[in-house]
Amino acid sequence: MADDQGGRAVPSGRLARFGSFGRLAGGVAGGMVAEGARRLAAGERPRVSDMLLTPGNATRVADQLAHLRGAAMKLGQMISMDAGDMLPPELTQILARLRDNAHHMPPQQLDRVLTAEWGRDWRRRFRHFQAHPIAAASIGQVHRAELPDGRVLAIKVQYPGVAASIDADVDNVATLLRVSGLMPREVDITPLLAEAKRQLHEEADYVRERAMLERYRTLLGDDPAYVVPGTEPSLSTPRVLAMDFIPGTPIEALEGAPQEERDRAAHALVAQVLRELFAWGVMQTDPNFANYRWQADTGRLVLLDFGATREVLPETQQGYHRLLMAVLAGDRDAVRDAAVAASFVGAAAAERHRAAVDRMIDVIVGELDHAGPFDFGDRAFVGVLRDEAMAMAEDRATWHIPPIDTLFVQRKVSGTALLCARLKAKVEVRSMVEAYRAIA
Repeated sequence: MADDQGGRAVPSGRLARFGSFGRLAGGVAGGMVAEGARRLAAGERPRVSDMLLTPGNATRVADQLAHLRGAAMKLGQMISMDAGDMLPPELTQILARLRDNAHHMPPQQLDRVLTAEWGRDWRRRFRHFQAHPIAAASIGQVHRAELPDGRVLAIKVQYPGVAASIDADVDNVATLLRVSGLMPREVDITPLLAEAKRQLHEEADYVRERAMLERYRTLLGDDPAYVVPGTEPSLSTPRVLAMDFIPGTPIEALEGAPQEERDRAAHALVAQVLRELFAWGVMQTDPNFANYRWQADTGRLVLLDFGATREVLPETQQGYHRLLMAVLAGDRDAVRDAAVAASFVGAAAAERHRAAVDRMIDVIVGELDHAGPFDFGDRAFVGVLRDEAMAMAEDRATWHIPPIDTLFVQRKVSGTALLCARLKAKVEVRSMVEAYRAIA
């Protein structure tokens, strides 16, 4: 059910959500049949992946996941971010919808949630509470509110039923991957699914997120390059997080800004990732563009949403460090060995496709070897990497899932690179990495 302003009630019951997945699977299957018939009529011999990955099917998936929100939508966001340049442009554009605003709760559903959290007279706590959300995402939506003393807050309210639906949603998405044939049955994704559930349960725990937010405020201290909102404990619960409202513009709005300003924002993004990985040992692993804002007047990067914050394991830190130092040294064999040791690349793939792996290494080393800033806007090398990776991916017998911790860290690294590319920024990446030659 939708309201006049685009609100759409979140399906919170198990049967309602299961039915939505069933309709999604049926729609995708119908799309595959239609696409297969079209290709056969044109004299082509279609592959299953060609029939599945059509714009029509991607639209069905994106729209349904946006309606379900919760773990289902979050997994769709992760696919669109993590695949990055490896997906066809049309599908990337469609899946990018999941990084934008989702449908929000209608006012009646919102009132029921806040009444359960704050009591029936919750409106008396505010001078003004903006009923229409200023943002709506996978797990919750955000409202602007003003306290009687004039303090302006951003109130994040969790969708009803989201936490309880996480396990079932993850299992349903996994089933879709299996049934579609996109995920080989030989690849054991059980550990990945278990970790995805754990991570999503943590993201749905707003008490934990508030603690992580405060931890980041302490770690950043008075660093003038960043802003992290403070919290309001009296209004925060396991399903509501009350924070200071921090003004700023969406990070993507910098696309039209002067080069110097784009470079400054990107420098802050890259510096933050390196500091999280090599200095702090704790990382906010969700690089969704909506988690950043930019303050043009102060030149500061606003950091938001700490639900996906997690400790970085020492072995993950050491694996990245060894790999990056080998890249800086331009040592192809050392890079390959480090990639296999850290399980970025499976041993079988590195052995069977050594020539392709070496060509990819040469491209990456060459890009970081030249003097001056790294130009994220120059994406010519990405096509080469994509072609090599796609050729290797055809050999499903060598498919390999890296360690869970590495996957989450790489999600942040890849997402940050995509954002810097979106800004067409130029950053002195090499010198920034070299500053971490010695780590504890």
